Amino acid sequence: MITGLDFVAVPSTDAARSAAFYIETLGLRKDDRADVEFWIGDTCFGIWEPASFGMPFAPQKNGHIAIGVDDVAATRAELEARGVEFSGDVMDTGVCHMAFFTDPDGNDLMLHHRYAPRE
Repeated sequence: MITGLDFVAVPSTDAARSAAFYIETLGLRKDDRADVEFWIGDTCFGIWEPASFGMPFAPQKNGHIAIGVDDVAATRAELEARGVEFSGDVMDTGVCHMAFFTDPDGNDLMLHHRYAPRE
């Protein structure tokens, strides 16, 4: 039945501002055919404005989108230098490292790196 994950989308109150954050700050690859779609590896990442559909805006909370990186601490330091603010320290779960932050609209995101299989 289910064959894959086609895309992930986050709500925004200002798609142009969000696009600048995801392209310029996070360095995501812009989709050549869409103004507010980007690529994280093979997964499409999009922005949508609920107000344009007559819906109220509410940021995505407690469903952190895990953005895979090779080195969470190094990527965090680079993003902090670009003005991204993180919540708490890098978390080590025993199988992965995570660092939590939000986009300009308050959507929850995380840097993630799995370094060991679950036993």
